[in-house]
Amino acid sequence: MGLKPTPGNVTEKWGRPLLFATPFRRMDFTARIIRCAEILIAAGVLELLLIGVDGTQVCGERRAPSAGPEGDQAVGRAALLVLLIVVAMFCDPLQNRKIERARQIYVRLAGAATEDRTMKAALQNYHARMQRVLDHIDRHLDDDLDLDALSSVAAYSKYHFHRQFTATFGLSVHRYIQLARMKRASYRLAYRDAQSITDIAMDAGYDAPDAFARAFRQRFGQSPSSFRKSPDWEPWLAAFGPLDTARSKLMQRTFTTDDVTIRDVPPTRVAIMEHRGDPTTLGATIQRFIAWRKAAGLHPKTSPTFNVWRSERCPASAADYSVDLCVGTDQPIKANGEQIKAGEIPGGRCAVLRVVGNTDNLEPAALYLYRDWLPASGEEARDFPIYCQRISFFPEVPEHEAVAELFLPLK
Repeated sequence: MGLKPTPGNVTEKWGRPLLFATPFRRMDFTARIIRCAEILIAAGVLELLLIGVDGTQVCGERRAPSAGPEGDQAVGRAALLVLLIVVAMFCDPLQNRKIERARQIYVRLAGAATEDRTMKAALQNYHARMQRVLDHIDRHLDDDLDLDALSSVAAYSKYHFHRQFTATFGLSVHRYIQLARMKRASYRLAYRDAQSITDIAMDAGYDAPDAFARAFRQRFGQSPSSFRKSPDWEPWLAAFGPLDTARSKLMQRTFTTDDVTIRDVPPTRVAIMEHRGDPTTLGATIQRFIAWRKAAGLHPKTSPTFNVWRSERCPASAADYSVDLCVGTDQPIKANGEQIKAGEIPGGRCAVLRVVGNTDNLEPAALYLYRDWLPASGEEARDFPIYCQRISFFPEVPEHEAVAELFLPLK
C-alpha cells in the first residue's frame, strides 16, 4: 500500500527517509520541466563518466569498448538506474527535510504567536481589573473601602487581591487609600478655602480634626492650618511620589493619530500670571492665581483656564522653568496687588489632543504631538508654544475624570 505524502509523514518512516516520497508531484508545470531537464543533463554526464566519450575509459581507467549496441544500451540503462537511485536517495529526501523544517518552524511560530496573544489578552484583562479598582477608589473616597468590597470589584479572592495589588503598585491597598484621601485633602486645604478643616478631616476618613492634624503634620511637616496659609510644596511632592508612581503604572497611555483632531479656534483674550523659576514652587503660584481669579469673579465654569508652556517640564536648569497661568476674560483686568497682565491666545488652526485622567503630567501627550504626530502629519507648527485648556479639575471631579485638551498651533 502506498503512503500518501503529507507534511507529517513525508520525511520519515520507521526512522528512515522515504526514498520515493516525491515533492515532484506538487510542482507546477514550469518547475517540472526544469527538474526533468536537470535529470536529463545529470543522466548525460553520468553516462559519459561511466562509458567514456569514446567508450574506452571509465573514471580514468582503460577498458575495452562495449561489444555492440546491446552492450551500450545496457550500460545506458545501468547509468539511468544509478541516476534514479541517486535522485531518489539524495534529492527528494533533501527537499523533504526542507519541507519538514519549514513545517516545524511554522508550527513553532504559530504556537508562539498564539501563546503571545493569550498572554497579552490575560495581561489586558488583569490591567482592566486593577483599573476598575483604582477608578472605584477615586469615586468612593468618602465611603468605607474595605478589602472585601475592593476584591469584589476586581473579581479576585480577598487574599489574592491584596497580594496582587501590593505586587503591582508597590503599596498596600490601605496605604494607597490613605494617600489618595490625603492628596484630596491637601488640594482642598490649598485651593478651596471655603471648606473647613474639620469637614476636610472627616472626608479624609478621620474621626476627629486632631487625629487628622497629627497625621498631616507627620507626613508634610506642617499643620493643616499652616499648610492652608503657606504650603511647603517640596515635602508635599515627595510625600505623594509613591502614589503618583503607583497610578502611572496603569494609567500610561499610548496615543495614536486617531486621538488628534484639527480645529479652527478663535482668539481668546486672557489675564496672565507668569511663573518663572523652580517648578517645585509652582503650587504657590497656582494658589495665588486661584485666590486672584476668585477675587476677580472669574469662576472656572464661566471663564476658561489655560496653561501656556514656555519651557520643558524639566529643563536643564530649574531657573529656566516657565509657564503662564491664564484665565479667559474680556473684562478690564484689576491686578489687586498681583503681577497680572493682559494677553491673548491667538486663534487659527490647531492640532488638539484630549487627555482624560492623570492631567498633572501632560508632558507625554505634548511629546507625542511634537515628536510623533507633527512630522508624520506633514503640518508645520506656528510660532506659538503648545498650551492646554483645563476642562475639569481635581478635586472637583475624581482624579481619573479630570480632562485637559492640548493645543499645538499650526500654520
